[in-house]
Amino acid sequence: MSFCFFSGMAQKALLQKAEKQYDNYAYADAISIYEKLAVKGYKDEKMFQRLGNAYYFNAELTKAVVSYDELFFLNPKQEPEYLYRYAQSLKAVGDYAKADKMLDEFNKKVNTDTRGILFENNRNYLEQIKLNSGRFEIVNTNINTEQSDFGSTVLNNNLIFGSARKIRKKEGKTFLWTNRAFTNLYTAAIQPDGNLGTPVLLDTDVNSKFNESTPVFTKDGKTMYFTRNNFLDGKRGKDDKNITLLKLYKASFLNGKWDNITELPFNSDAYSTAHPALSLDEKQLFFASDMPGSLGQSDLYSVTINSDGTFGKPENLGSNINTEGRETFPFISGDNELYFATDGRPGLGGLDIFVSKILDNGTFDKVQNIGEPVNTKFDDFAFIIDSNTRNGYFSSNKKGGMGYDDIYKFTETRKLVCERTLKGTIYDGNANTVIENVKVVLLDEKLQVLEEVLTGKDGSYSFKVNCNKAYTVRVIGEGYPIKENQVTISYAVDNKLDFTLEKEKTEIKEAKPIAIGTDLAKTLNISMIYFDLGKWNITDKAAIELEKIFAVMQEYPKMKIDIRSHTDSRSSVKSNMVLSDKRAKSIMAWLVKKGISANRLKGKGYGESKLLNRCKDGVKCSEEEHLLNRRSEFLIISM
Repeated sequence: MSFCFFSGMAQKALLQKAEKQYDNYAYADAISIYEKLAVKGYKDEKMFQRLGNAYYFNAELTKAVVSYDELFFLNPKQEPEYLYRYAQSLKAVGDYAKADKMLDEFNKKVNTDTRGILFENNRNYLEQIKLNSGRFEIVNTNINTEQSDFGSTVLNNNLIFGSARKIRKKEGKTFLWTNRAFTNLYTAAIQPDGNLGTPVLLDTDVNSKFNESTPVFTKDGKTMYFTRNNFLDGKRGKDDKNITLLKLYKASFLNGKWDNITELPFNSDAYSTAHPALSLDEKQLFFASDMPGSLGQSDLYSVTINSDGTFGKPENLGSNINTEGRETFPFISGDNELYFATDGRPGLGGLDIFVSKILDNGTFDKVQNIGEPVNTKFDDFAFIIDSNTRNGYFSSNKKGGMGYDDIYKFTETRKLVCERTLKGTIYDGNANTVIENVKVVLLDEKLQVLEEVLTGKDGSYSFKVNCNKAYTVRVIGEGYPIKENQVTISYAVDNKLDFTLEKEKTEIKEAKPIAIGTDLAKTLNISMIYFDLGKWNITDKAAIELEKIFAVMQEYPKMKIDIRSHTDSRSSVKSNMVLSDKRAKSIMAWLVKKGISANRLKGKGYGESKLLNRCKDGVKCSEEEHLLNRRSEFLIISM
């Protein structure tokens, strides 16, 4: 009885000690104690929550799975964040099916969380990642140790990186979160054969007794921004929980060493700022932070660097980039692409590396996973690339490395162009069958022909197209009116566009033959060419209709047409005559540019002299009624 009492007291003491370590972010020590309790058969929901979290926060996801398994066995009804962490951990052991089930449950509990929404909208994410994969050749660099080596950049043909390898200055000191040595900045020469020279400390003044990592340099090599724990001039800063967080610092290269180390003005003792990256013009600094206003555990921000060296107000990159998870380690490539690591988007597990093109207006294009073999089931991050050579480096704690984190070198063998298949089937609406040998034409945004194919026996067609692009698909079947549709290609694996054609009735054909004196627009059921009020330029909608006229004139190379342009009654008779003539000439010029000989065309404006309805001057009409008069006709004058 006394022994049982003693065991219970001992367990309680151990548990209290573990929770104190956990609350102080000393996760490595907390893990050690929690594991001892688990081995002795102690099972408690809160303990497995914390043990799973401690492994999760230390990126030991395969071990986190075991703890979360126990947790969900004890009580399947957990808070949403545990569902998400469990899903991420399950991916680390390759159990994507169960991970997706956990994400489904997560989404049911919090249907407003970006991470769940992204999963719901990208359920075929593994297929999409597969399409983006196989573009890299990677090798483990020769500078890695059994400790953590990560977060590299290149300066003057040297690789600068962070490493936890032991040195005298920090001997015996460890980072409580991981129980590993603090990191310093090192430099290693990039040799002609691609290997790296022996690493040496970057600068004794930059390296403190705490963590330094992830530097970035201006192009002239005179300014460095880097990450360090909250420590400057021998003084250590702490938040209200007595934790020393991360801050961004700036240093200048003077007289052969890094000097004038100052912290950036938007730092705070209350939150972390870390992992700087510079825009191409070096007028913006990108970084990761959990400052107030962040959407998730850490977000990406940018801040303006003013010409006098001061800084603007940090701006969150927004929900197009950030999620409720961790966004971190930004990098801006020479192609003006933002690479970053996140665990908030559908990925292979842990942190995956994603990329988004920075558009001319400063917004971001679609975010894409860069695929395997760079991304794995584990944490992959700190990606940098030379846009000219397509060589670069990234960091990972994937299996097969030398240490906790390793730096890998890669060559990109193929750029990431999001290519998808646009496919569809052509049906006969009258016979309810598929149609073989129908010509299907793919046109770009400017209605230039890109490719033509014929449908197969199953009535199908397909084109290779690029994501986020607008195309027009035109279907030309013998005995059928020309039909076309516009489509914008999504990032989904499948993009489908079917057509149903219906043959014209015999009586309509007899009533509207292609003959001299008839109007092509009416004969071929082509919509009238509408113009914006007071304008004569060819709109996108007008161009689609003119493409049909162009196709017919190609089919009948001796055909000549008379283009007659009309206006509504608004504005003066004289200005309407001028406007309509400009419209006719504009259509002629468009057709000539497409390749129709000018001697096959004549054109004239008729102003408001041939109205189709009652809408004369002084008569009140609707916009739709006026629109009928704003038209163009295409009369065949010879064949």
